[in-house]
Amino acid sequence: MKTNKPTTKIIAGKYRGKVLELPSLDVTRSSKSRLKESLFNVLQFDIIDKIFIESFAGSGSIGLEAISRDAKRAYFVELDRSSYRILTKNCNALEPNKCQTMLGDTFIQTPSILESLKNSSDELILYLDPPFDFRDGMEEVYNKSFEIIENIENDNIYIIVMEHESSITIPKILGKFSLNKTKKFGKSSLSYFSYTEV
Repeated sequence: MKTNKPTTKIIAGKYRGKVLELPSLDVTRSSKSRLKESLFNVLQFDIIDKIFIESFAGSGSIGLEAISRDAKRAYFVELDRSSYRILTKNCNALEPNKCQTMLGDTFIQTPSILESLKNSSDELILYLDPPFDFRDGMEEVYNKSFEIIENIENDNIYIIVMEHESSITIPKILGKFSLNKTKKFGKSSLSYFSYTEV
């Protein structure tokens, strides 16, 4: 008996309509279409030629949407092996030469990526989508995600976006960055950070 695999589609750009496979929903949450549309309406053309980093990448649908809209390159970090297999499959189906995938711990890999790009002339967009607290050992995931932002030393961050459970209280200041706005979509919200104005 054939089971229908969950899928999503690229919303806009050169790969519009391209179908992406999603990991099993008991392992990862897919970003809802409405939330994804809102994110890219905010970013609009600012995505062009930026480097996009998607932490807790799952299927990679956010970073691949950025690639479709002419981001220069995308980095993806995913810990779960079956999700990672789907992530690499999706990247290979779109534009593998613009995608760099990493199987590993976001809390180790993301700071490492940021460090490697610290002296780059490219601007970076960091997208963090920590898993909701439905798996054992996830209690600290938000605090550790906040620490990633707090410890960023780069001067070339264009914007940081965090997708999170709407009930979570998001700090107003994290290191060099201030919370600009939060948009709510039912149980999920998007919070936007940029450099604190001195």
